[in-house]
Amino acid sequence: MTVWTCPNCGRDFGARGQGHDCRPGLTIDEYAARALPFFRPIYDRIEARLRPLDGDLIIDPIDKMVLFKHGGTFATVTSMTKWVAIGFSLRRKLSSDRLSRKVGEYGSKYHHVVNLTDPDEVDDELLEWLEEAFHASVGRAPHPDGEDGDMVPDDVDVDIM
Repeated sequence: MTVWTCPNCGRDFGARGQGHDCRPGLTIDEYAARALPFFRPIYDRIEARLRPLDGDLIIDPIDKMVLFKHGGTFATVTSMTKWVAIGFSLRRKLSSDRLSRKVGEYGSKYHHVVNLTDPDEVDDELLEWLEEAFHASVGRAPHPDGEDGDMVPDDVDVDIM
């Protein structure tokens, strides 16, 4: 994947000339400064798991959330009033008591949300789902039943919630 930086706002995207709301994003420190106190340790655990994965990871903090992109947006981390919402898209629909909202179906993807109030809730299960979402965002994740995924990148910078 080629990372393209918009010459006007300085944000990074997974496609050259990516359409977007052209205004400067934030740094992660700026976003964390106005977030819940437990946002930063939650975010740090997620970034530590995703950063070393094979491929270009773009982390794009904007006013309302932090976008995680690999091609298109595959996950979001949002500081809400009482919790941090972790949103992510998979090629399969999860069934778990951890899910905070009804799973949304968008084309061939399912959008999931997990709300956290403690950094210790960022466990192996959640991190594996986020890693799967990273790989699925560019079609490299195998189908959970052993079939090859047929996804193509969705290089659209939109709120996936």
